[in-house]
Amino acid sequence: MNKKIITLTDHLLIENTKHEYDLTILLHQIENVSKIIASHFKASGLVDILGNTGETNTFGESVQKLDDLANTLLIDTLLASGYVHAVISEEVAEPLYAPKKTAGDYIVYFDPLDGSSNIDTNCPIGTIFAIYHKKDGLLQQGQKQIAAGYCIYGSSVMFVYTTGNGVNGFTLDPAIGSYLLSHPNMHIPKNGTTYSINEAYTKSFEIALLAYLQSLKNKKKTSLRYVGSMVADVHRTLLKGGIFLHPKNENR
Repeated sequence: MNKKIITLTDHLLIENTKHEYDLTILLHQIENVSKIIASHFKASGLVDILGNTGETNTFGESVQKLDDLANTLLIDTLLASGYVHAVISEEVAEPLYAPKKTAGDYIVYFDPLDGSSNIDTNCPIGTIFAIYHKKDGLLQQGQKQIAAGYCIYGSSVMFVYTTGNGVNGFTLDPAIGSYLLSHPNMHIPKNGTTYSINEAYTKSFEIALLAYLQSLKNKKKTSLRYVGSMVADVHRTLLKGGIFLHPKNENR
């Protein structure tokens, strides 16, 4: 018997019946932008989109050309969707609001291209997003998210999301241009053997964290895996188990 093929669009329509909010079109818009970003990322060695723009983002990081493209695509697409009240991007210092006539009920927070410093080295990068309802303002607790997810652009392109009913992953089939359900009901394995952290900042870590890292090193078969792209490191942890850490330090 052939396995039923479920596209991301199919899944969004099904999920919409389980949720009090109508997120189908909004998530579909993010899906469309991710395909465009993926297309440009795959061609990054062939066209003039490598390197930085000479600008810095709100975290003081260099803005890459593909960063700028991804950011513009997401902002323009979401603000024109009719579903968004405001968007907050890592690349922009202030919130951007949709025109009153076309404003919707949702706030979308995003990093358009996490790990973009890895573009030139062909490492995985990604887009991270979170969606809230506007009723509680711009500053809300994480538990009030009504949807969240990420897209990862690597050896394959994946769209992973949740609306509170489990986490599901979809892999882009480039032949038909659709995301297909490839990782249903994703769970972090209970037992993992890797930890992911930038140990270059060890001198800035708190004593308790240093003790915890040493306890990990003392375990058998434990190893460090760190790409430097949060999407890639979190994605691996979600699939393989382990732990991802991004502690505070003197620089961030």
